[in-house]
Amino acid sequence: MKKHIGKWLTVIIPLLIGIGIIYYQYTTLTAEEIDKIKISFEKANYYFILLSLVIACLGYWSRAYRWKFALNHLGYETKFSNNFFTVCVSYLVNLTVPRSGEISRAALLKKYEDVPFDKAFGTIVAERIVDLLIFFLFVFIAFVSQFDKIYEFLLSENVSLESLIISGIVGLMLFFVFILIWVYAEWRIILNLKKKLSGLIEGISTVYKMKDKWEYVFHSFFIWFSYLGMFYVTIFALPETSKMSFDIVIMGFIFGSLAVGFTNGGLGAYPFSIALIFSLYGITKDIGTAFGWLVWASQTILTILLGLISYVLLPVLNRNK
Repeated sequence: MKKHIGKWLTVIIPLLIGIGIIYYQYTTLTAEEIDKIKISFEKANYYFILLSLVIACLGYWSRAYRWKFALNHLGYETKFSNNFFTVCVSYLVNLTVPRSGEISRAALLKKYEDVPFDKAFGTIVAERIVDLLIFFLFVFIAFVSQFDKIYEFLLSENVSLESLIISGIVGLMLFFVFILIWVYAEWRIILNLKKKLSGLIEGISTVYKMKDKWEYVFHSFFIWFSYLGMFYVTIFALPETSKMSFDIVIMGFIFGSLAVGFTNGGLGAYPFSIALIFSLYGITKDIGTAFGWLVWASQTILTILLGLISYVLLPVLNRNK
């Protein structure tokens, strides 16, 4: 019973947060700003929205193609179609419970390609680690180039640099304590976890040991550049954002990416964060909000369509299995 309640809470709580953000954003907009947002949707150049979706599809393709290198290293030859469709379904599942798509992706590969769940999941975790490192690289470059603007914003929100440094130091200390416990502790719970995660660790280690590691790295960067390209192309959909400088684009991209994991697929949080970041650069709330909703809505529709189509095609194309 508790398990079912916990599962429902992981869906409902982020959903309620997203709805709450939408309500807050709507109530803080004036009638004139709401009218301007509607006009922005009407006059948007949807050619660039379509182009952004094409670029997003390239990211889907690259993620599925990258996966085969890790699976091949473990000795599993899988069909690209199954890799691609399971990736699409995982994106769809992530719209319900953040990060739950990874579990469904490994489970579907076990069902249609008979790859052990723990090993498939290990390769997915390895992907996430690599993706996180690349994302941190984007964050580092953006924050270094925009330090003055970010520091000015933090001061306006009464967040001091000293408190951030102290939080970072405490976080690092806790991380090192965890590593020491994991490596040296002989506690039964730690030993059991290590045993259960043996297949997971094997999957993670594939990145360092695989023969095609450089192709894997290339696709890892390609995936993130496709995400950035998708976001960048969309600025040309609105006249007010078409001449936006790249430093604004990358800041919006970073905070939008963070917002996606905050609620169900970034519901409410994504356009809110985009409008907030854009406002730091003098872009009005109505334009920032309209842009955020254009990006979020178009990408969410694509995710739903590809996910549903993939979910239907997987059993059809694997009916002899």
